[in-house]
Amino acid sequence: MDGERRRGGLGPAVAVAPGARVDKFEVFFDLVFVVSFFIITRATAAEISGRQLLHAGLVLAVLWWCWVVHSMAATRLRLGEGFVPVLMVAAMASLFAFALALPQAFSPPQGELAGPLVVAVSYVVVRGVHVVLFLLTAQDDRTDRRPLFHFLPELLTSTVLLLAAALVPVAIGDSDRAGLVRDVLWILVVLVQYGTGLIADTWSWAVTSAEHWTERYDLILIIALGESIISVGVGGNVLGKPVTWPGVIASALGIVFTAALWWAHFDLIGPAARIALHAATGRRRTTMARDAYAYLYLPMIAGIILFAIGSEELVRAVTDPAGGLGEQAHGPAVPLFFGGVICYLASNMLFQLRTLHTLSWTRLGALVVLAAAVPVAAGLSALGALALLTAICVGLVTTEVVIMSGSRRALRRAVHDERADHEAHEAAWRARWHEANPAEGRPDPP
Repeated sequence: MDGERRRGGLGPAVAVAPGARVDKFEVFFDLVFVVSFFIITRATAAEISGRQLLHAGLVLAVLWWCWVVHSMAATRLRLGEGFVPVLMVAAMASLFAFALALPQAFSPPQGELAGPLVVAVSYVVVRGVHVVLFLLTAQDDRTDRRPLFHFLPELLTSTVLLLAAALVPVAIGDSDRAGLVRDVLWILVVLVQYGTGLIADTWSWAVTSAEHWTERYDLILIIALGESIISVGVGGNVLGKPVTWPGVIASALGIVFTAALWWAHFDLIGPAARIALHAATGRRRTTMARDAYAYLYLPMIAGIILFAIGSEELVRAVTDPAGGLGEQAHGPAVPLFFGGVICYLASNMLFQLRTLHTLSWTRLGALVVLAAAVPVAAGLSALGALALLTAICVGLVTTEVVIMSGSRRALRRAVHDERADHEAHEAAWRARWHEANPAEGRPDPP
């Protein structure tokens, strides 16, 4: 990419360098997904049913694919440099409109058309930004056009299918049949998107900076975990009710088990996977980046949304003034709560297997215990169910801290040495830059 190319006074589009980190604009961009995850959770919690969960899963999958393609563009182009942020703001506005319309994406076909149509049109705009981003990366190197050629059929097909999902059901007289047609079209969108990702040439998933790629995905996972806490507080209407000791205890348990799930990934598995991706080269790196991060993070985030819905219902039952300390949660709250954590941990195990080629018996044992605990928790009070799951999650991380202490120390020592060496090299490089004679000009980067 020509570093001197300009777009007005905003400056050039800048290529990503090996070793680059996530820039601040990318974190700013991800704030739209805080809203999106929250809206998906709220819309699903309002009317929990099998079909509603299917719709939430389809919407999440399409939304996640948009984020994945953005992350692919960000491996080649700095999204916060030059004139590129202008494009990204347009994408943010479209994604925000997409998120706001999500609750109406599957509204009755004979009803209001605006919701499904806004979803489809905003999706078209977002994917148009994707095309422009990939064209920018290809202007100086024709081989860089391969990702665009590989994903252009997916882009066109998924766009047409989403537009059809908004327009075709309206013309069908039978409401049930129209709803089924809409569901099938959305399912086809997801199959086309993720199927294309699997069959596309691995070069299309090229990862210039393993540090940038892993940090980008870790940050979005933290955002999802943080949104689950927000959802519990707002959805459970904790702020709108008098403070009670049961409510305080339930809120504290929500923080503790969420922190335990954070620990389950970021204490050992996440940092070790980052090193594994750094060590991988060529095809091994690209397929690992695709399988472990682009694909397996999706069910992890789906699990977070599921347990956020379940824990919200449990917290609502605990804080209900009409209930009491022994108030039970009604409906599918307990299965969603435990099922979401099972989905999260099972996906994390697959992530561990794909990146590190290992499995932990502690994780397998925790999944068995969680599955066996579902009928037990269903007979407990809402607060008891929260306490039971929290105890299992804390027990898991405590056990791993004890039995994997040697591995944890070795990993932290390696990470410390890596960071210290990197800092020393960076300091030396910058010292050369600042100590150069201004009359002689700055030294060229090595």
